[in-house]
Amino acid sequence: MPRRPFKLALIALVLAPAPALAKDKVAPDAFAVTMPAPPPAPPANGAIFQGGYVPLTSGGRAGAVGDIITIQLVERTAATKSNAAQTQRDGNIGLTPPATGPLSLFNPSDVAMGGGQQFKGKGDASQSNALSGEVSVTIAEVYPNGTMLVKGEKLLTLNRGDERVQISGIVRAIDIGPDNRILSTRVANAHIRYVGKGEIARASKQGWLQRFFSIISPF
Repeated sequence: MPRRPFKLALIALVLAPAPALAKDKVAPDAFAVTMPAPPPAPPANGAIFQGGYVPLTSGGRAGAVGDIITIQLVERTAATKSNAAQTQRDGNIGLTPPATGPLSLFNPSDVAMGGGQQFKGKGDASQSNALSGEVSVTIAEVYPNGTMLVKGEKLLTLNRGDERVQISGIVRAIDIGPDNRILSTRVANAHIRYVGKGEIARASKQGWLQRFFSIISPF
């Protein structure tokens, strides 16, 4: 029986990418910059001032589609979990045979039994993450209740690779400071991505063959 189809199937299985390790798909325009809408044509009413209404209290605060807002990344999370369990069980039974009669042939040690059971388990887990910096984004949409959808990204090209910071979410106008800055903790439904490409990012990942054996390993 030829073994060539078996070898080809084995090679295809090894070279095939692992489904569990597939990267999360992100739309190309998910964090694209939003340009401001062109101003409408001024009405031909002969008025000198054709500008729109702007409250004196707003100043230069961003609030229209295409305006720029700087998000200060102050993300810091920490989680710990610990559990422990311990059980113990002992039991003994003994019978004393009579000194006379047929049962006198047994010794007390022949009719004694004992047993014990003990279990002890413990588990600990901890995780912490921190992200700091600033990313300037643009307002993509303004909703009727005054909240705004913002999105944007920052791309850093270094000597040994690229670093990309992407963020999107919903902010309130009242949370935006006079300098058009807002904390990332004030962004609702925030999607923050920090990814990198290059030899530094490749060095911190497992090779394709090692990933394959990690998946099929029963240990």
